[in-house]
Amino acid sequence: MPRKTDKPKNSSNSSSKRSRKSSKKSKPYKHPIPSQNELIDFLTEAGKPLKADAIQKAFGLKGQRMRSLLVDRLYAMVRAGQILENRRGEYCLTAKLDLVTGTVSGHRDGFGFVIRDDGEPDDIYLSATQMRSLIDGDRVAIRITGLDRRGRAEGELVDVLERGTREVAGQFIRERGIGIVVPDNSRISHRILIPKGEAGNARPGDMVVVDILDYPSRVEQATGRIITVIGAPGEKGIATDIAIHSHGIPFKWPQAVLHEIETFGTDVPGTAKEGRTDLRALDLVTIDGIDARDFDDAVFCEQSGGGWRLLVAIADVSNYVSVGSELDKEATRRGTSVYFPDRVVPMLPEVLSNGLCSLNPKVDRLCMVCDMQVDGNGSVTRSRFYEAVMRSKARLTYSQVGKFLDGATNKSVPRDLQSSVRELHALYKALASARKRRGAIEIDLPQTKFKLNDDGEIDKIEVVPRNDAHRLI
Repeated sequence: MPRKTDKPKNSSNSSSKRSRKSSKKSKPYKHPIPSQNELIDFLTEAGKPLKADAIQKAFGLKGQRMRSLLVDRLYAMVRAGQILENRRGEYCLTAKLDLVTGTVSGHRDGFGFVIRDDGEPDDIYLSATQMRSLIDGDRVAIRITGLDRRGRAEGELVDVLERGTREVAGQFIRERGIGIVVPDNSRISHRILIPKGEAGNARPGDMVVVDILDYPSRVEQATGRIITVIGAPGEKGIATDIAIHSHGIPFKWPQAVLHEIETFGTDVPGTAKEGRTDLRALDLVTIDGIDARDFDDAVFCEQSGGGWRLLVAIADVSNYVSVGSELDKEATRRGTSVYFPDRVVPMLPEVLSNGLCSLNPKVDRLCMVCDMQVDGNGSVTRSRFYEAVMRSKARLTYSQVGKFLDGATNKSVPRDLQSSVRELHALYKALASARKRRGAIEIDLPQTKFKLNDDGEIDKIEVVPRNDAHRLI
């Protein structure tokens, strides 16, 4: 497990040297705050950068409340790339200065690119010289200076708008008695100096997480403080820990989220089932890979009206995650579950991802259902969506279903579920025939799986055989 180092009580020196970040978001205004177009016209006429105080005075806005709302709007315009806030806290038009704003993407060889905020497809090249004061993920304002020898647009740095990286994972080393962290992320080419007294209990060779104190400049290296010792190279599971820290994958749950999930149990409350269609008698099953860790969809099929009735059910996450809740905010921040060979960093806490929102067999679960009627030619003739409560009859694997469909064995699928599985297969063949008649392209790319040795290192890469069980799902 990672070892935490002691942090100095006074960190004001480091925080003052980081670029200011604001968590403010744009929102509708009930007060007479100038519109974005009015602010653009005003800054155009001014012809020079102005501070918020000067803009507030020019528009006759009085009081701290008006100032706060004005700054909110200015910040929204900065984020949209319409205006620029320089290091003196002055606002000016990016177009007036012929500037482009965007996010830096570093390269292992020291140069980088700016991914533009305005959506233009061509990234702007930054030389290694320009990248000396930048780190992958920084938001910057640049001026296009021309084309490089490859014909790419090239830029020069005008200002760093926002620092995108605060913590960096890497290996702690000592050179001539000086502590240095070499970032694991190849997009970060800067080595980070560790001042005396800031290494905590890290030993040379340890993989660590460093908190940046001073960002790099064209003449000075970045400095930082070691805040976590992940472990020594070669320790089991350390590769995953390094990847999590290097790529900034959120893995700790905020206290507000932990507080919200305290009320969740392991069973669906009876009141939550009220008003939902009861599908617990249907032979809904999940079909996934042998190593699947959560089950978010289930299927059922039966003959109906010369075709088939098909039900596809997915876990009803919205019953537990309310819009705007702390859970919702954290899930949005994470975006997805991240799967590693030895663990998962889930998008939702395990009480939901592996529990209430996983369609585990033999337990009641809330779900959203698409109930479809498909004719014999593979065309959907009608469909409807509704909330339901279900109980998965089995957790089947692709291998089990594949062997059953191939006729290799009748024992891999429980007898009372075989009819539904056969109908799923028949429906798949009807849909595949319909696709073929339409001239659709069938892309059946091989899937690969990494096999690891006892040390967690890649031992070999195997092709995963695909069968009709994969295709029908």
